[in-house]
Amino acid sequence: MHGPAPDTFDNSRIVNGLSVDVEDWFQVGAFENTIARDDWDGIATRVEDNVARILDLFARAEVKATFFTLGWIAERHPALIRRIAEAGHEIASHGYDHARVFTFSRDEFAADIAKARAILEDASGSKVSGYRAPSFSIDARNSWAFEVLAEHGYAYSSSVAPVTHDHYGWREAPRFAFRPVAGSPLLEIPVTTAMLGQRRLAAGGGGFFRVLPYAFTRWAILQVNRDEGRPAIFYFHPWEVDPGQPRVEGAPLRSKLRHYTNLDRMADKLARLTGEFAWGRMDDLARREALHAQLYETQGMAA
Repeated sequence: MHGPAPDTFDNSRIVNGLSVDVEDWFQVGAFENTIARDDWDGIATRVEDNVARILDLFARAEVKATFFTLGWIAERHPALIRRIAEAGHEIASHGYDHARVFTFSRDEFAADIAKARAILEDASGSKVSGYRAPSFSIDARNSWAFEVLAEHGYAYSSSVAPVTHDHYGWREAPRFAFRPVAGSPLLEIPVTTAMLGQRRLAAGGGGFFRVLPYAFTRWAILQVNRDEGRPAIFYFHPWEVDPGQPRVEGAPLRSKLRHYTNLDRMADKLARLTGEFAWGRMDDLARREALHAQLYETQGMAA
């Protein structure tokens, strides 16, 4: 069943989830085999200036968002975290230092999320109830991570990319919010995908938003909002609005192409996106999605 044509659909009818994965330019998955974690403290950070640009952009658009933030960043820039929170945005966890969840044991993961949460709550002065795995690294191999999140009292996670990708992805996961742990209120809210026939397409932001024409993301969000009646989940990173960041010469060509393409166009595209659709914090969206009548249970997970 299809709704109105795109030019008649009220884009403000559904509030979508807007999120920022707060990590610096040298902490990304693309460079994890090129820049050692032990070297991070010797590298000049750019995250404060980049987040300031994003906060200004959001203020102009009059939108609120969720900042999934590394504990490592909050530990070194507590005033930045407080500034984000005081502007009315949600502070949520992105783990401590961007290690992928499937590299942890269960106990190591528990320690990581506890450490990051303590740092974030101390810096922000607010409770942390949301989590996003670095590089969407919860999948069929480590679905036990949801049990750990539930045990630690998280209200929601946004850690699954229900697609096939060379760096991440859980193709069999539901496309929309589901409860991953039977009997627990924990909600998983996957990043947005769109359908082209029977094919799922990653459409939730990041590099796909930078590299592909704006019309693709607009089409995908309209499909999710108008045709499926659900909110879209969009994410990006502070370094993506920073075309002047250093170049990592020793990185693989594919990594460099993914990381640096269209950095100079990102801010303008974000301004257009935040002006065209309605956006809000992920914790508010999670509360609405928890009331949705068709949430998947663990035993009912389907494509």
